[in-house]
Amino acid sequence: MFTGCFVPFVLDYSETKNLAIGDAVCSDDISAGGHLWRIECYPHGVTAVQERMYVSLYLRLRSKSNGVKAFFEAFVLNREGKPSEWDTKTNVHEFPCNGDLGWREFVKRVDLEKSCVTASGGVTFICGIGVVVVNPLLVVPPSNIGEHLGHLLDGTQGTDVSFLVGRETFPAHRAVLAARSPVFKAELYGCMSESISSCVTLQDIEPTTFRALLRFIYTDDLPEDTGELDGSPADTFQHLLAVADRYALERLKLMCAQRLLHSMTADSVADILVCAEMYNCPELKNKCIEFFAAESNFKKAAFTDGFAVLLQKFPLIAAELKKRVGI
Repeated sequence: MFTGCFVPFVLDYSETKNLAIGDAVCSDDISAGGHLWRIECYPHGVTAVQERMYVSLYLRLRSKSNGVKAFFEAFVLNREGKPSEWDTKTNVHEFPCNGDLGWREFVKRVDLEKSCVTASGGVTFICGIGVVVVNPLLVVPPSNIGEHLGHLLDGTQGTDVSFLVGRETFPAHRAVLAARSPVFKAELYGCMSESISSCVTLQDIEPTTFRALLRFIYTDDLPEDTGELDGSPADTFQHLLAVADRYALERLKLMCAQRLLHSMTADSVADILVCAEMYNCPELKNKCIEFFAAESNFKKAAFTDGFAVLLQKFPLIAAELKKRVGI
């Protein structure tokens, strides 16, 4: 497969009369096929062999690459801006680093001056650069194990334990839960009563929160539709963060912390700070304190119910906040 481009290279021919043999006029760097190239024009020829009779034209690889296979195609426009009578020239080459490709005798100077130099003294070369794109490696698609395990969660095949949460029952797979959570591993394969029970009753968890927990355990992600979760974003992810801490799911805690930060306001920051302190999320705690440190945020947050809870449960944090804002 080829990829590349066509570019015009305009030579101010009137300014080239005093150039020596081997002196080049170069284009800016050109990007094509993932590499940088440069067009080099020698108005009086690249070597003395041409005796100043020919214009030489070359393409040079500027990138530090080896073995780049490319073709170079070029023709000249006449004074009317149409392709000149001379055939388009094409060459194919495998470029070493800083290698070049082109023609020592691209066009005779006398022919160029006769029909291609414009009234303003310019000559336009149209140059095509095509690079052979070779990918020796097979394209490996991204992992979709989460999608497959999500299908496993959505079905009931192979389930060997269920959880009664509120009035809802959730079938699951012991091995999956144990592999993801050390707490579930201890409960389902250790000495606890849950290890021999086919149905485990959970207290203090809402069904929607537990459903989101299972979705994370199986897919390593949160539900795509946040409508599956009840309540405001602040309440929803505080509950989920608490459950993540309960089952030692550190990645889920940070995902919840990120969502809470996105939705944090002066009305909710105190509640979120209490949650971060209760459930051992120092990253979220520090961000809340930074938010509080802005005097305007503190003055609003200080009148919320959450701040009253913060004063009662964690007076040292409240004192630190007051000190930070100079109150």
